[in-house]
Amino acid sequence: MNAQRVFSRVRTEPVVNLGSDRMKKTNGPARPILAASILAGFLTGCAVGPDFERPAAPDVSHYTAAPLSEQTASVPGSLGNAQHLILGASVSAQWWHSLGSSRLNALVEQAFQASPTLAKAQATLRQAQEVYSAKSGATLYPQVDGGLGALRQRTSPSAQGQSGEAREFSLYNASIDVHYQLDLAGGNRRTLEALAARAEYQRYELEGARLTLAANIVTTAITQARLAGQLQSTETILGAMDEQLRITQERVRLGQAAPYEVMSLQTEVEQTRAEIPALRKQLQQNEHLLSLLVGQAPGVGGLPTFSLDEFSVPSDLPVVLPSELVRRRPDIQAAEALLHAANAEYGAAVAKLYPQINLSASLGSQALTTGALFGGGSAVWMLAGQLAQPLFNPGLPAEKRAALAAFEAAAANYQSVVLDSLRNVADVLRAVENDAQSLAALAAAEAAAQGSLASVQNQYRLGASSYVQLLIAQKQAQQTTINLIGAQAQRLVDSIALYQAMGGGIE
Repeated sequence: MNAQRVFSRVRTEPVVNLGSDRMKKTNGPARPILAASILAGFLTGCAVGPDFERPAAPDVSHYTAAPLSEQTASVPGSLGNAQHLILGASVSAQWWHSLGSSRLNALVEQAFQASPTLAKAQATLRQAQEVYSAKSGATLYPQVDGGLGALRQRTSPSAQGQSGEAREFSLYNASIDVHYQLDLAGGNRRTLEALAARAEYQRYELEGARLTLAANIVTTAITQARLAGQLQSTETILGAMDEQLRITQERVRLGQAAPYEVMSLQTEVEQTRAEIPALRKQLQQNEHLLSLLVGQAPGVGGLPTFSLDEFSVPSDLPVVLPSELVRRRPDIQAAEALLHAANAEYGAAVAKLYPQINLSASLGSQALTTGALFGGGSAVWMLAGQLAQPLFNPGLPAEKRAALAAFEAAAANYQSVVLDSLRNVADVLRAVENDAQSLAALAAAEAAAQGSLASVQNQYRLGASSYVQLLIAQKQAQQTTINLIGAQAQRLVDSIALYQAMGGGIE
């Protein structure tokens, strides 16, 4: 958005000069106050400064330069079904249900109720809304105060150089005071507009927090399943290697193998053994993270443990158009709200250069006794108007320029967020495409490794292969299984990342 172009359409409005102060006693005091209220209503319809215009949607129709495949290839085995990219499709509000795990669905709902991160975002939103309400009540409507007073006073004529006796008397008064600032230049309304935009910003921050929390829980659950599967396969590999090492040591004892074979194999065994604590540490830390995400301490426990078998790969992946993406993603909408706030704050800075008019009125009664306080002739009313025009204040033009610079910074930030969001979607779409190809290759490798293992097992039963050869085949098969588990989990994670990149679903 071009800030200079936007701000070139600043409207200037006429300034009304109200009358001077008056005070007198009357029996019909309500008429001037009513007239002042009506006049205030007529004089508050104008505002200087630019009206906010939503930034135009990006003029692109594709996320990537090269065309994407609308369907990935189907891969034999678990989590290998084909995926379809549905351009322009809507995203479900509960998109995590597409993984097919009821336990995961329950965990996400639990997190929405107990997460301190969401509680903080909700409280911050309420704070912004109440700040707007407080400012709105203080500026849009007249301020009315009621008062009752009593004064007991003693006067001494001698203190004033006069003769006579001291006199004591009481003075009672009751009044209603009305104060109102005419918003001729619209500064108050621009300030309220900025506060409303910042409340909208907090609302989008809350939506973004919900989206991020759901995505983090799903990703953490998938990571837990991946680590558990890889840990199990690694322990199986270590068992086979320990058995192979035992056999090799026996062959050395019988003179059928050289000692260096034992040392070489033992190096591999210990390297594999070292991988198990590292995987176990990652798994335990992942469980701690899952506890944190659902709003409970790690030591409480009771959370489900997931395996890849209970997940399914979403068959249909919605892809919203770039023009719609900027109206859906919470981070883009939050950046737009900040841009709106900066625009309104610039208008408020412009309004300070215009005259300010304050009205005040008072209706009450004064009497020397309480019985006469509301009697005839005790009524008092006052109507005052004050106009103030900045004549020499170098700070106000500088404040206007600072507000313009803040708007330009917000416009640049908005553009950066949009571009980063488009890049995010492009990355995820390419990841989904490449994940299917990686999974296909690893599934083929795993099938070959299982076929080789079956062949060696048959040969071993027939006496054509040694036990060591069988152990080596088992180790190779488990290693390909570890790689396949990683590819399956990555495909699930990138599918979820696409839902997140699309901005999640709309309630």
